[in-house]
Amino acid sequence: MAPRAAKKKGKTLEIVQVRSGICTPENHKRTLKALGFSRLNQKVTRPDNPAIRGMVDTIPHLVRIVSE
Repeated sequence: MAPRAAKKKGKTLEIVQVRSGICTPENHKRTLKALGFSRLNQKVTRPDNPAIRGMVDTIPHLVRIVSE
């Protein structure tokens, strides 16, 4: 069996959910879920690409970018 190829390590974003999505519109809740959040103060690491940046720009009042 051939060894697996190593994945390239690209730029990543570390994002934290700072506010609840309870009283937000449905598309904001779906964006939180798509980013991988399931609870408050949770940190997730996502690749730094235009799609993820657009999601974060949709809900800037709910999330904060910790490190780039």
